[in-house]
Amino acid sequence: MSGTSLDGLDIALIEQEQHTTLLGTHYLPMPDDLRSELLALCSSGPDELARSAIAEQRWARLAAQGVHALLDQHNLTPIDIRAIGSHGQTVRHEPARGFTTQIGNPALLTELTGITVVADFRRRDVAAGGQGAPLVPAFHDALFSDGKSRQAILNVGGFSNLSLLDPQQPVHGFDSGPGNVLLDAWINRHQGTDYDRNGDWAASGQVSTDLLNTLLGDPFFITQGPKSTGRELFNLPWLDQHLSQFPLIAPADVQATLLEMTARSIIGALQSAQQGTQHLLVCGGGAHNLTLMKRLAELLPGCTVSSTDERGVPADWVEAMAFAWLAHCCLEGIPSNRPSVTGAKGLRVLGAIYPA
Repeated sequence: MSGTSLDGLDIALIEQEQHTTLLGTHYLPMPDDLRSELLALCSSGPDELARSAIAEQRWARLAAQGVHALLDQHNLTPIDIRAIGSHGQTVRHEPARGFTTQIGNPALLTELTGITVVADFRRRDVAAGGQGAPLVPAFHDALFSDGKSRQAILNVGGFSNLSLLDPQQPVHGFDSGPGNVLLDAWINRHQGTDYDRNGDWAASGQVSTDLLNTLLGDPFFITQGPKSTGRELFNLPWLDQHLSQFPLIAPADVQATLLEMTARSIIGALQSAQQGTQHLLVCGGGAHNLTLMKRLAELLPGCTVSSTDERGVPADWVEAMAFAWLAHCCLEGIPSNRPSVTGAKGLRVLGAIYPA
């Protein structure tokens, strides 16, 4: 899994029988020059087709390197692995215009590893009229549903998405808005670091109510699901446009306001879609942002807010596990989208298979 944060590749080794068991993990940081090129490909530029083809070759070689390293750690060979589920790298996501694009050259990944690759999970759902995202609610349901309590699974990566688990309802879910994407971009601009460790810089600032209300006034936040979003909407130019109305706000106060926007957009969406949530389980990089976790708990009294670690599933690896599970579903012919989540016309088997 390589998400919108573009910090690196998360590679999870799972065993799938009646339940999903995490056997091992490996993380590879994204090389700076590749990260810069993948970010650049998220918007229009010169010679995009050739640049994209070269970038996805590099991405596939990096992924293959990580797969071999993980196998070596566990004394396994390619023949021991049924398949790789490869998310690829999202460079464009515009379901309203009928497309979503993940690059990653699965054919090359198959050649480099000798392992069957399942990839391109999102486009079938979009072809069926869906958003193509989020795809993880079905996995969250399989992994965390207890059949008794109302739960929500919150993934905070570059963007935030919610999976709503109600014993009386089909699983529901949607993107709620930015997660770390603006927080990371803002601290990188002002301090040259990749992320706000523990949310400490945000905690040092004061929330600007005027700026917060302006940001939360974006139509995305009041749109009901199914919905998904990406860098096409929420990016530094979007933030700069709003900041032009408030030129005197200190950078730390902007960071504090961005964190508050993330927290309020999540909780507002959750309360609107599922009243009476008893447990909010958080995964993704945002689970390590102590300031954000504290704020989520404050905004949701009467609900326990915790990392998925407390359920025995490491928060950093849920997304990678999900795409391994999606590969399993594809190979078994099991539909893995949820029309209640994406808005697709019906259940679909997701993914394209590149046999070894």
